[in-house]
This record gives sequence, C-alpha cells and structure tokens, in this order.
Amino acid sequence: MMVFGLIALIAGAASALMFASIVSGALISLVLVCLAPLPLMLAAIAWGPLCGAIGGLVATLVIAGALSPPLALGYGLAFALPAWWLGHLVMLGRPLASGEIAGSDAASPQVEWYPLGRILLWIAALATLLTAGSLYSLGSDASAISDAMRRGFAKILSLVSETTVTQNDPRVGVMVAVIPVLLAASQMATLTLNLWLATKVAAVSGRLHRPWPDLSGTSLPPMTLVALCVALAFSFFSGMTGILAVVVTTVLMMAYALVGFAVLHTITRDLTNRGVWLAAAYAIVFMFSLSLILLTALGLADAVFGFRERFLRNRQPPPLPTT
Repeated sequence: MMVFGLIALIAGAASALMFASIVSGALISLVLVCLAPLPLMLAAIAWGPLCGAIGGLVATLVIAGALSPPLALGYGLAFALPAWWLGHLVMLGRPLASGEIAGSDAASPQVEWYPLGRILLWIAALATLLTAGSLYSLGSDASAISDAMRRGFAKILSLVSETTVTQNDPRVGVMVAVIPVLLAASQMATLTLNLWLATKVAAVSGRLHRPWPDLSGTSLPPMTLVALCVALAFSFFSGMTGILAVVVTTVLMMAYALVGFAVLHTITRDLTNRGVWLAAAYAIVFMFSLSLILLTALGLADAVFGFRERFLRNRQPPPLPTT
C-alpha cells in the first residue's frame, strides 16, 4: 500500500511540474505541458485507475497551492480527468466464458478488452470537449470568440512584424478561421500520443497486465461515418453551430487518419522492405502534415470498401516448411 501511494504521489508531482513549467516561458515547456497527462496515464494503466485518480488529485492540489485554484481546476478537467479515464479504458475488459470462444480451453480464461476503435472515439470526444472549452473561455458566442481571437492575433502579428496590424488584416482572418481546426487536431494528436507512450512504457516495464493490442486492426464503429457526414454538413452553418461542427469534423477526420495508419500497416505486411516503406511514410507525414489527408482518405476508403478485410482474406498463407 505504501508503494501504491508513493507511485501515485510521484505521478501527480511529475505531472504537476510538467504543467507548471509553462510559467518559465521556455520553448521546451510547450512539450512538457503536452506530455503532462503521461505520468497519470502510466499510473492508471500500470497500477490501476485508483492510482491514476489519486495522482491526478495530488497534481491538482499542488497546482492550486503553487499557482492558482482556477488554473488547478482547468488542469483537473483538461489533463487529470482525461488521463485517468483513458488509462481506465485501456485496462477495461470482461472475462469470456469458454463457450463464447470457439475451441477455447476452460482452464485458460479469455478476456475481451475494450475495443481500440471505441477508445479512439473517446479520444475524439475528449478532444472535442477540450477544444470547445478553450473556445468558450474566449467568449459566450461566435462573435465574441472571433473578436477575442482577432485582437489576440493582431497583437501577435504586430509584435512579430514590428508594424501595426489591424483586426481586419487578411492574415488575422485566416488565423481565426483555421485556429479551431488546428486546436482540435492538436488535442486529438496529443491525447493519442500520450496514451500510446503510456501503454508502451507499461509494456516495456512489464506492468501492462494485458496483451499488447493489435493496432493494425483498429477500426471505428460504422456509425462514425454517419456522424462525420452530419458534422460536415453542419460545418457550413454560421455561429457556434458551425464552429463546433468544424471541431467535430476535424477530430473524426483525425480518427480516420489514424485508422489509415492501421490500414497502411496491414497492407504492407507482405512487402520485403516493409520497415523502409513505413519509415518513409511516417517521415512524410511528420514533414508534410497535409499528407494526413491521404491517410484520412485511406481510412475512409477502408470503412466503405473494407480494404483490410479483402487483403487478409486474399492473403496467401505462408509456405509449409520442407522436411
């Protein structure tokens, strides 16, 4: 029990320090803030959700005492709560009776783990809520949010260019238009990266009490495509309806881009230089973020036409060893 409490304390303190590093103004602090949920996710995955919850509470109290209670509340809602919940979902499973699995042995119980596609949808939902909360912190309606962003971006451009930039500058208008998309995409990417890193560290350290999930088999529920089409249609509306629809469209397209990575890993299994091709694909995505559109299209195409299912069905079995 003492070790359990010590782990929770260390995880909470580490997360709080990473979050509080933003007050230093150093560039590296942006990376540390993005990785602030990582210790809590690792604690929830490796030592259980209670450990992650206690660590999140410790971190929230530390930030409240060191910085301010409102900032601690924001940390708790935007960092600690998502980290605990996602860590809990990774380890969520239900035992299956021997009759539910063909050819299973009753002496070796099987566990059905929470589907990766649904975890991905939870990440999209959390990214939507966090993005919406960030936007609503600027104002209560679309015009107030737009005015706040215009004022802020006009000041930033004025400082960078050392000239007076008005709120009607076209560059300001472009930044106001794209910031909800960038914010939603960054939230989605940050949560996904933190969860993958936490699970990987737990697996390497021997604390992942479940099999490593088959990431190449990740697929979203069929109704996700319907939700994407509805959100895309509402994104042409004005006001907060249009803004929130753009956010939902962005996170769902990011989810399908991640599915596109899974499709890529599946259809390249038989390539001789598979590692080289995958490394090149990841490098291209890292250097040219617009290439995510191609992965999104690949994920959408797989959802409609079932590329992976056809590939695996038509895949030739490995040759039998000769004697």
